Amino acid sequence: MSIHQLDLLDLPTLYRYRGEAVSLDSARLLTRGNPMGAMGMMSYVNPSRHIYSAVSDNDGATLLGGIIHTNGDTFAKLLYLAPASRLGDHSLPGLIEDLTAEAGQWGAFHVLAEVDETSAAFVPLRMSGFSVYAWQRMWDVSELPAGNQNCKWLRVRSIDLPSIQSLYHQIVPPLLQPLEPAPKRAAGFMCNEGMRCYVSTSSGLAGIVLFPLIHPEATDVSAKLLSIINHFPNRSRRPVYFCVRSYEAWLEPVLEDLGAKSAARQAVMVKHLTRLVKDEQTVRATQPVGATVQPSRVSRIGEKK
Repeated sequence: MSIHQLDLLDLPTLYRYRGEAVSLDSARLLTRGNPMGAMGMMSYVNPSRHIYSAVSDNDGATLLGGIIHTNGDTFAKLLYLAPASRLGDHSLPGLIEDLTAEAGQWGAFHVLAEVDETSAAFVPLRMSGFSVYAWQRMWDVSELPAGNQNCKWLRVRSIDLPSIQSLYHQIVPPLLQPLEPAPKRAAGFMCNEGMRCYVSTSSGLAGIVLFPLIHPEATDVSAKLLSIINHFPNRSRRPVYFCVRSYEAWLEPVLEDLGAKSAARQAVMVKHLTRLVKDEQTVRATQPVGATVQPSRVSRIGEKK
């Protein structure tokens, strides 16, 4: 088996299998389309991102995969595996291992992947060291009716960031916080009912995905969800989706009662990377200038002073 980085000579292969890609980043698929299509590939041309695609060739059986990382993030994300008809190939875990090794070179501590729990990609990911840490479901809310005009959503300002981070720590379980870090910049929308409702967003030409953080004590949640859906700025005709993770599963009955359409449940998987510290050096301990060490006196028990 040979594995090499995708280059110009592999473009015919990329074109041949473009319709057989299995996306492992659901939000990117819904906002930017097929990860192996023209729009999907062009959307990754960004100097603040690392992107790597590899091709595996094993006795004529060709496999492809991609991974992406944004500068400053502690995690990378698997983008896709292809073709879908060969996900049972015994050489696929080797390709996945090559992709995750590249993420380690970028300084990522974890690699994430989102896959339908019935997908053929689930077993190879497990064999490659990935484990499930949460579940999620994408809800299509594009056709829901208009909501309450009194529920206003405002763009987040820098002054709101501490409140958003506080809400995050109340909702996201502590064990998952290293994998899904708290928001670091003021982005997204908050509702006018204190700091109990917040959504971050991911948008592209193909659609908009909303990631809610809503406190269970928030009131009139249905109206608030309808309001953000139907008053999202610059929405145009793009479809809108809610990404609901397992730690906010109580939102699913709310969306179902509103008439939202759910996709298949997905496993959110993680592989922890080990980084080796090289070129170890011994550092001599130094005493600060002007500091003195006072000798101590220890008296034996019973010794006369």
